[in-house]
Amino acid sequence: MHAVNEALARIHLGKPQTHRNLFLFPLLTQEGRGPSYLTLDEALRAGCARVTETSAHGSVPELRFVNDCERPVLLLDGEELLGAKQNRILNVSVLAPAKTTLTIPVSCVEAGRWHATSSEFRPSGRAHFASGRAAKLQAVSASLRESRSYRGDQGKVWADIEVMAQAMDAPSPTHAAEALYETHRDRLDGYQRAFAPLPGQAGALFAVGEIVVGLDLFDAPPTLAKSMPKLVESYALDAIARNSEPPHDPPREAAIRFLDALGSARTERYPPVGLGETLRMTSPALSGAALAVDERVIHLCAFAHGEETYEEYARGRIASPWTRGRR
Repeated sequence: MHAVNEALARIHLGKPQTHRNLFLFPLLTQEGRGPSYLTLDEALRAGCARVTETSAHGSVPELRFVNDCERPVLLLDGEELLGAKQNRILNVSVLAPAKTTLTIPVSCVEAGRWHATSSEFRPSGRAHFASGRAAKLQAVSASLRESRSYRGDQGKVWADIEVMAQAMDAPSPTHAAEALYETHRDRLDGYQRAFAPLPGQAGALFAVGEIVVGLDLFDAPPTLAKSMPKLVESYALDAIARNSEPPHDPPREAAIRFLDALGSARTERYPPVGLGETLRMTSPALSGAALAVDERVIHLCAFAHGEETYEEYARGRIASPWTRGRR
């Protein structure tokens, strides 16, 4: 059993929380261990880590992360950083060793700016919207297969932001994804108030209406609790954009099928940016990525390929050990 299956075997699906057309299924665990690392927000607030451009000239797909902390620091796939020459998001989850400097792969989420507003990046407190994260994840997986590089498709990232900005009436002079969140702040705050982490919750699986969108799972409930606000906003933005009517019943069976697909997905292993190793998962239903250290998943994210493809897969009723043990 590989690390992803072991991570799934440790969790069970809790009773969903809901707000408007967004469902959150808690992923619960009996394990009570705490994390051995700091989150990026914690490290930046403590002043023992910093993120900068790679040089005075900068490089769009790369940043420099300096970890002067006494503990490793976890940077999350899709997490957004503000400032310097342009806002960026992380292309992959990274566990940066203590007392180490790394070059980290990123994508730009502000196409119309290339001048410094600060010498260092500051945390945004949010992650990229879920559909954008999904597209970026697939592009990075393709880059890993083709060239062992953590490059994304920068043009696609910008195009996805532009489409979302037009759909949500959120213009920005620098075409920044940040405007999406600022424009819809009141509605996003409503989603934030509706969802709260539960004791023992290590992850969350999200559905917009009847359609499962994706999940994020961590090795420890405290990490989920610290990351919950940015995850809720990531999926809530897609829920607002879709503007669908909420179904009468939460899509629990669809959530179970999504976990089945993840458990049976083909897994590839790649060298990490920091500690551990990178896992990339693919199936007809979804794409996923995980950071594993000593065969234990630290962070796992996965996203459905889309309603039509997912329904075709679901009709096949491919059962995984997860379903047989948890249904």
